[in-house]
Amino acid sequence: MSLSTSRRLALLTSASLALLAGCGSSSDSTGGQSTPGRVAVVASTDVYGDIVRRVGGDRVDVTSIISDPDQDPHSYEADPQNQLALSKAEVVVENGGGYDDFVGRMLKGGHNDSARVIDAVKVSGKTAPKGGELNEHVWYDFPTVAKVADRTAAALTEADPSDAAVFEKNAAAFKAGLRPLEAKEARIRKAHGGAGVAITEPVPLYMTEASGLVNRTPAEFSEAIEEGDDVSPRILRENLALFSGRKVEALVYNEQTTGPQTEKTEAAAKAAGIPVVPVTETLPQGKDYLGWMTANVDALASALAK
Repeated sequence: MSLSTSRRLALLTSASLALLAGCGSSSDSTGGQSTPGRVAVVASTDVYGDIVRRVGGDRVDVTSIISDPDQDPHSYEADPQNQLALSKAEVVVENGGGYDDFVGRMLKGGHNDSARVIDAVKVSGKTAPKGGELNEHVWYDFPTVAKVADRTAAALTEADPSDAAVFEKNAAAFKAGLRPLEAKEARIRKAHGGAGVAITEPVPLYMTEASGLVNRTPAEFSEAIEEGDDVSPRILRENLALFSGRKVEALVYNEQTTGPQTEKTEAAAKAAGIPVVPVTETLPQGKDYLGWMTANVDALASALAK
């Protein structure tokens, strides 16, 4: 889904980037400087950066552009170091679907036409439902993440054919780690299928839907929060009534994007004794992808069991 103008990722012009080159980086790795013999990879967020590391092992140098767990990715401002890293990348992994448009623009600005680009939304095959909007948060969909791992192995092999067996083996191991997560979702579906939940943004919907849960949040509420728009008083009252009327069994709360209306929602859930399950869009400090998602699914299961 394309973000509103007020939420679009801010971009610096190529001229400004040239003038500012050498300023501080927001990446979590090498700033695009690849060690000889390793493949230089840039990922739009540390979620994809971690997946690349699991597949590439010590054969890759990875720069993750967005890696701050306190940063709202929707309001991220790319910097000169991002441009530099992308101009040198051999493989690029982006989410796509309008989530991180700055990647394509900066690749073009850096005149890097040779990079192998993996667009997770395109890899997923997901499209917007009829009359609706695409949920671009595909890293909460484990089958999609498995496909991204395979595509990453293929792209790394193209860049470094001599290590093809390593990439294939690592991708298989990573995908094996996804299977317990899908099994956990299946257990939630068996125990709580059809139960209502509330959200603040569409971030966790692939996980909740795979777990058989029904999102009862008014679409106007979650869409407004995601776009950074105000929620009308009527929609806010309708949303808060989910908790006072006990129409949901949990609130899955994106704690990376908060404001007065989401805080009222969280307070209403707690006042009604309804469990709150916090989620994020990037990796929490000290977590890898599999550990993070294991914690998310376990927290959802625990909340529903209360």
